[in-house]
Amino acid sequence: MQWQDEGIVLGVKRHGENNAIAEVMTRAHGRHLGLVRGGRSRRMQPVLQPGNGVAVTWRARLDQHLGTFQIEPVDLRAARLMETATAVYGVQAMGALLRLLPERDPHPHLFEALGIILGNLHEPLDAGELFVRFEIAVLEDLGFGLDLTRCAATGATGQLHFVSPKSGRAVSREAGIPWQDKLLPLPTFLAEGSRHAADPDSLEDAFKLTGFFLNRHVYEPRGMDMPDARAGFIQAALKAAGEGGKKSDAG
Repeated sequence: MQWQDEGIVLGVKRHGENNAIAEVMTRAHGRHLGLVRGGRSRRMQPVLQPGNGVAVTWRARLDQHLGTFQIEPVDLRAARLMETATAVYGVQAMGALLRLLPERDPHPHLFEALGIILGNLHEPLDAGELFVRFEIAVLEDLGFGLDLTRCAATGATGQLHFVSPKSGRAVSREAGIPWQDKLLPLPTFLAEGSRHAADPDSLEDAFKLTGFFLNRHVYEPRGMDMPDARAGFIQAALKAAGEGGKKSDAG
């Protein structure tokens, strides 16, 4: 069996003296593992770095086998991704999210989103907003999607200010005020049709929102802890975004 695809390296493990097992997120074949012969060589080590874009050829005798990868570099962005804490943690955190999905399950929209976020990790606010939307998309693909399009109580599509922790549905300001202590804040930039961009405060609320539902529906039922990389990314993104705002104000 054989296929060819676009891929983004998520991780690599040593296998024997000279080989490696690469974990790659592919466009059409999902998150996939494969043996790379000579993966520990000087030529291949720079290629098999998380975040790099690659062309992948996979071969195996049977579909259920690990198989072997032939990997060629396409976009060696890993060196750039090592320049900031936001990027370093961001690559790790997105890899951890994708590992929540079944191996070899196609998720082409997540592959596309991954590439876009990797290209924006140098802009902390943009990266944070894209990352939150990535988490929402992963929740959707896991069967725990949030409905932020209309009020769960009234059906209204405007003035959405809260999210119900029970249903994951938006709640309007009017309907939610009496229960606001029991509801989660809905960041303005996540509301349906919003033209607002994220700022540090709304981004922090957004991370709390997605973190709540990831913990409730995914990590706690699986007996897992939230990955440290996520906390590292949030801290780095918010810190960098805050520093950027101060510089802007000073200028």
